[in-house]
Amino acid sequence: MKKGIHPEYKEVVFWDQSSDTKFITRSTQAPKETIKWEDGKEYPVIKIEVSSASHPFYTGKKLFVDTAGRVEKFKNKYQKKA
Repeated sequence: MKKGIHPEYKEVVFWDQSSDTKFITRSTQAPKETIKWEDGKEYPVIKIEVSSASHPFYTGKKLFVDTAGRVEKFKNKYQKKA
């Protein structure tokens, strides 16, 4: 590998804000915010909105989406004026 062209690959904590779940992995992102992990070390933290801990596909929880209302709004908005 050429030196100086690759980003630094280091351990970071990903924090799922919706389920308040945290997990440590490696990433090339370099956030400025840090958090103290269970092992006592400080790690950079990346806040995310969705992970496998909160995504409906992985959790089995279904979200109710008002598709009928959306379709009717679309039809009302774009129907041909007779």
